Amino acid sequence: MFTGFIFATGIENSIPTINNGRTRMDEMEKCGHYKYWRKDFELVQQLGIKVLRYGPPLHLTWLGPDRYDWSFADDAMRDLRARNIVAIVDLCHFGVPDWIENFQNPDFPAQFARYARAFAQRYPWVQLYTPVNEMSICALFSALYGWWNEQLTTDRAFVTALKYIVKANILAMQEILRVRPDALFVQSESSEYYHAENPKAIGPAEIRNSRRFLSLDFNYGRRVDSEMYEYIMDNGMTRDEYHFFLNNNFKHHCIMGNDYYQTNEHHVSADGATRSAGEIFGYAVITHQYYNRYRLPVMHTETNLTQGPNGDEAVRWLRKEWANVLRVRNNGVPIVGFTWYSLTDQVDWDVALREDRGTVNPLGLFDLDRNIRPVGEAYRDLIRDWCEVLPTQSVCLQVPIALPLDYEDPNCNEGVDGNPPAPPVPRRENSDVATAAPKNTE
Repeated sequence: MFTGFIFATGIENSIPTINNGRTRMDEMEKCGHYKYWRKDFELVQQLGIKVLRYGPPLHLTWLGPDRYDWSFADDAMRDLRARNIVAIVDLCHFGVPDWIENFQNPDFPAQFARYARAFAQRYPWVQLYTPVNEMSICALFSALYGWWNEQLTTDRAFVTALKYIVKANILAMQEILRVRPDALFVQSESSEYYHAENPKAIGPAEIRNSRRFLSLDFNYGRRVDSEMYEYIMDNGMTRDEYHFFLNNNFKHHCIMGNDYYQTNEHHVSADGATRSAGEIFGYAVITHQYYNRYRLPVMHTETNLTQGPNGDEAVRWLRKEWANVLRVRNNGVPIVGFTWYSLTDQVDWDVALREDRGTVNPLGLFDLDRNIRPVGEAYRDLIRDWCEVLPTQSVCLQVPIALPLDYEDPNCNEGVDGNPPAPPVPRRENSDVATAAPKNTE
């Protein structure tokens, strides 16, 4: 059983398409993970990290309705389990297989839920999931900004994508819980804020500050703001679809993941145009806004910064974000974890994966040759210094996470004739996250 503060990293597994679906931006391939996956898992252990955001490539694993190729996933997941690394399994990260086409497909939610159930049956030792990563960003970039996948630019397309993406997330949670009743879900979502540049920009900024909550409002069964209700109804959502979200609430199984980068805050002009604002409020202030709305345990699920010409820019950002995490905890918010994303450098995120340039972005704890960066050394030291202190000397939410080897299942990766293996046999009981209360041990 693992109940300490969660220090995590992740393997970048974005797979959106661009060029009208002709080009797949597969970050696992670009970053060399298919070749170096064993080495990558070794690097996770070298840093003292016990939790990894990870998911097999959806487009190569999910071949069609109830058709799967588990070959890569079996090898990788078996190795993770042998290392006793807790996986927060990231099932869908910004893209879908070609046969689904894109997020305008109404068949996506039900089909994805079947995939999630099949995954949970095949790897029953997995307890933590992010079924769909950054649901709001996925819908925005695919259906409102015109960058990925369907590459549409209308409010109706955005609402359509968002309702199908969040419905897929909810149905996947439902199916996973049928296999693993103590499953926990870490909703990794971008935490945004829009600043009005002048009084005439207040209206457009307020609209965007309401829209930023839509994905989590739907996911957690919260009634949307009145202006957003009119917006979604005007753009194709039906009353039955809206009430589906109100009536299917699994928030007692959820940890709210907040992602924060320097690009998450925006200036808004009077005509509604936006531009990057850099860090103004910062992670602590914006996370309080989300926590006050949903009142759920929190995890800082993504951040990074380019190493930069001085070589210490990423290290200073790590320390700043960590100070924000401690500030949130000291203010009484049950924050349970922190993540530097990702383990290695990424490729083409400087243009948000909109172009296939092959530009390496020095954002990782390690470079693409698997050499540690200064921020990797700093994160390793931070974990060493703080991992034993936080659970005993601060406001702490004890989240009961079963380690992979806490489950005995000799066939957990060895389905017979393509069939999923038998359910796991727990060695010890686990309580639900809803029963875990903040514990003040100061």
